[in-house]
Amino acid sequence: MTQYKSDLMTTLTERGFLYQCTNEDGLDQVAQSGVTGYIGFDCTAPSLHVGSLVQIMMLRILQRAGGTPIVLLGGGTTKIGDPSDKDKSRPILTPERIAENKDGIRRVFAKFLSFEGENAAIMVDNDDWLGNLGYLDFLRDVGKEFTINRMVTMDTVKRRLENEQPMTFLEFNYPLLQSYDFVELYRRYGCRLQLGGSDQWGNITTGVDLTRRMEGAEVFGFTTPLITTASGGKMGKTADGAVWLNGDSSLGEDFTRSPYEYWQFWRNSDDADVGRFMRLFTDMPLSEIATFEVMEGADINTAKVKLADEATALLHGRDAAKKANQTAQETFAGGAADGLPTTDVTLDVLIGMGILNAAVTAGLAGSNGEARRHIKAGALKLNDAAVSSHDYAITADDIDDGIVKLSVGKKRHALLRSVSA
Repeated sequence: MTQYKSDLMTTLTERGFLYQCTNEDGLDQVAQSGVTGYIGFDCTAPSLHVGSLVQIMMLRILQRAGGTPIVLLGGGTTKIGDPSDKDKSRPILTPERIAENKDGIRRVFAKFLSFEGENAAIMVDNDDWLGNLGYLDFLRDVGKEFTINRMVTMDTVKRRLENEQPMTFLEFNYPLLQSYDFVELYRRYGCRLQLGGSDQWGNITTGVDLTRRMEGAEVFGFTTPLITTASGGKMGKTADGAVWLNGDSSLGEDFTRSPYEYWQFWRNSDDADVGRFMRLFTDMPLSEIATFEVMEGADINTAKVKLADEATALLHGRDAAKKANQTAQETFAGGAADGLPTTDVTLDVLIGMGILNAAVTAGLAGSNGEARRHIKAGALKLNDAAVSSHDYAITADDIDDGIVKLSVGKKRHALLRSVSA
């Protein structure tokens, strides 16, 4: 691994964030004295989900390394919709819906960033400048710096054309507007770094090039790898829907996750993901993470609980994380004492029991057919994780302190408890 001089580049690379960088040595040099960097977040929903957390954590690392993070809310670009990693156009949102979404998204960042102090984080909306652009002026000043030849080679455009899928002229303008964001942020705040996911590499590099052309300045782009689970799933997506970062019930159930549900998401991580997720999504020192990465067998559950505690504490606070941990312990260990119906099953029967049979045995379904319908609706959960296949069978890894928890929806819960034959 390259030895960097700046805390920013050292931390980002050691914790697994680096995928692409326009000029690693140059960024490392300017970052030693504190660099201003930004990430844009379009306002397509009233909350962000775990899929955006890796970007938020990069801004947190930037600030802790002495840099100034800029949270760029895409009030302007959301009116178009980012075509990156999309096979069809996004629905057009009304200005009122965009404003509502912005308000919900703002709440997340105060948990991870400090908006006070010497290098206080900055939050700005690109509608402040994009909304006031004159079309002819924009074409003359910015449009002339882009060629159709280059734009059709961008992955976003190229994929649509190769798949014979329509791409509107509206979407075709998105890279120009995102690139112009970099120019404006450089002018207003001296911003020299844009961070993002690997799907944004084309947009980021065009912004770097446009800023050089229009301002004569060297700026930098940095992307993370696509974060997936060990099973190949998309980060932040579960069979039960997106894992939202807002816990405020005022946004509605479709866009919130309680601290307990959030804790359970991390607790249910695949064994192979625990160390990597600790590096990406917590502030734990690497030396401490190393002690958990060597755990195997049943001990890996200790590491999963630690991951859940630390990730939840960052978003919801230490008290909420502690309460979620205690609730999980009481649910799994307390059983009937906490009012949850409990059915005793011998261990040799419990291991290998089909999920349909388990739901019926626990009293959560009257028949295998009813259990199937619960699964199809995404309502049946095993240890708070949605069950996606009616062929699933309980394994030893599903049994925590002799207990398996089954749920239908958010209010019906039951336990299967292993006993000696």
